[in-house]
Amino acid sequence: MSVCVLDPLTDTRWDDLVERHPRASVFHSRGWLEALKRTYGYEPIVLTTSGEGPIEDGLVLCRIRTWLSRRLVSLPFTDHCDPLVDRPDALSAMLGFLRGGMETRRWGSFELRPRRAAISGLAEGASYCLHTLDLAQSAERIFDGFHHSSTQRAIRRAEREGLSYEAGTSEGLLSSFYGLLRQTRRRHGLPPQPLAWFRNLAACLPSTRFARSGQGVTIHVASKDGLPVAGILTLSFRNTMVYKYGGSDAEHHRLGGVPFLFWRAIQEAKARGIEELDLGRSDLDQPGLIAFKEHLGATRSTLTYYTCPERRTGKAHDGPLARAARRVVGRLPDAALDLTGRLLYRYLG
Repeated sequence: MSVCVLDPLTDTRWDDLVERHPRASVFHSRGWLEALKRTYGYEPIVLTTSGEGPIEDGLVLCRIRTWLSRRLVSLPFTDHCDPLVDRPDALSAMLGFLRGGMETRRWGSFELRPRRAAISGLAEGASYCLHTLDLAQSAERIFDGFHHSSTQRAIRRAEREGLSYEAGTSEGLLSSFYGLLRQTRRRHGLPPQPLAWFRNLAACLPSTRFARSGQGVTIHVASKDGLPVAGILTLSFRNTMVYKYGGSDAEHHRLGGVPFLFWRAIQEAKARGIEELDLGRSDLDQPGLIAFKEHLGATRSTLTYYTCPERRTGKAHDGPLARAARRVVGRLPDAALDLTGRLLYRYLG
């Protein structure tokens, strides 16, 4: 079985497959791929066993070329990305094509990040928790499923405090969100993603309030007396909303801004007919983040990545050198912190 390579940014047959395949997500969309290319210079490709005419299957990856390595990832900065392949023999042919690229040194490694299925013949890489919340149930039942003290009480506190809510993709909302994201990343000793990344997402994925297909990006910001205190960024595709990024002002956590934002975003999503909230992946050693998602009533599952060649998944990020680096990064001024993110993230994909 032969494998062909196509460009998903120019070949509309990929759009057609994404539109009709049941496992397609916002991460397969042309908008997400275009934002990756504009921001980080990654080259997206699709492997397919189809020839002329409509394509029946596809595995999307990005070529990451840096002075450190040449590799393929499906997909960078993406929590999960299922192969849109229904036949095992077609997937096997694609994996053979990828291994052939390693043998000829076109790339040194590749990584797949499926959500729903194991990939036979590849070594298991990192594992994460994935949380999803069923939005097809009534709003009352969703609220009743929130943790009584940490979530329900926080939302009621936010409403009593008169927190305002705004959603969209304006430059003002982006600026407020990015400032909050920077504060949160600083607290964790990490640089924020480049501002250009969020601008490109807003440009390449239309606002969900105007996208006919329901595909898009939305920034949600909660403010107290005009001061932004919490912000989240969500992506939507078909009947799923994905929580992707968030930030908050630690001095105002007592106001309950983050749970308030999720509750407002859930209500808006239900009004648009969305049936699932994908809360994304969490590292297994992030009990606080896992608990927060489960306090929203979300269901946990395991997300496993697959790599070739096999890659060890130790906890180097918890070593003394990594902890020292986080302390240094956390003390950088805003301009230096942002520059670090612009330089670093292209290599992390």
